[in-house]
Amino acid sequence: MSSKNVMSRLLVLSSVGFGGYLTGTYLERKKVTIAGDYVNSARSHESFCSKPGLPIFGTVSAATPIPADSPSSAVVNVSRVGQIMKYGFPGLDNVRSFDDYVLSYDRRTRVAHWVFEHLTPQTIKHNDAVDRAKCDFKPDESIHPFFRSLNSDYKGSGFDRGHLAAAGNHRQEQKHCDQTFFLTNMAPQVGVGFNRDKWNDLERYVRKLTKQYPNVYCCTGPLYLPRREDDGKLYVKYQVIGSNNVAVPTHFYKIIVMETSDGKLEMESFVLPNQKIDNETPLTMFQVPPETVERAAGLLFFDKLARNKLAKINGKKV
Repeated sequence: MSSKNVMSRLLVLSSVGFGGYLTGTYLERKKVTIAGDYVNSARSHESFCSKPGLPIFGTVSAATPIPADSPSSAVVNVSRVGQIMKYGFPGLDNVRSFDDYVLSYDRRTRVAHWVFEHLTPQTIKHNDAVDRAKCDFKPDESIHPFFRSLNSDYKGSGFDRGHLAAAGNHRQEQKHCDQTFFLTNMAPQVGVGFNRDKWNDLERYVRKLTKQYPNVYCCTGPLYLPRREDDGKLYVKYQVIGSNNVAVPTHFYKIIVMETSDGKLEMESFVLPNQKIDNETPLTMFQVPPETVERAAGLLFFDKLARNKLAKINGKKV
């Protein structure tokens, strides 16, 4: 074969190979582009899904009503978050939005900073189809495993898994009640004399307020308060439980804002020690000025409300 023919064949083969390379590269790029578009599309869709750990705040007004016939659960979720947080966020650290409450999670203590609820006569109305017995305590997988509390942390600790957003406040739908059993909504609480008694009394008191007020906003959380030791100095000490070192709060707070039917606002605030409390002790014994809780928690509650605009604080006219 002449050198001329050899060169011609090499040129043809190289052209075919190069063409195949270009074709293959184009198709591979197309696959990547299509796959990328699919992933991005999925992520875009996912970002609008209502799920714990992916709060959607947007620019929805707090006064926006929930569309009764909206096809988008995301729109409902945004509107509900706006309703719950109408008077402001105490903080924005690791905020998680659920269908009927919002919380801020403290990854260091494995207990929420705060949990916010909005109660109305309709939202707490008993639904026979909702069964608390079907609910299971479960880890919140939206939290990184390093900072997540587990059921095993509570086992054998001597403490209850105490609700911050009370299950009894969320009986409108089974899903709402189920979501209160995420461990991000729990804190180690003394059982007899506290979680099952006086703390439960306070939860029922909050629900009872909806008989008098059309809108009740409740913020609940833990406190780690100092205690004077024998040497005369103040120390902040608290127990931790389980392999994840879940903090045991020394106290718990609830700050409540009630809207009257004519638009007036009242506030009540409570701090209870995480210990057995005599059942005869009235809840009013645990009322404290709201600024006391704010200083202790390092949070500003209902900061969209000027205190001088409140009609009453702890039952007393301002």
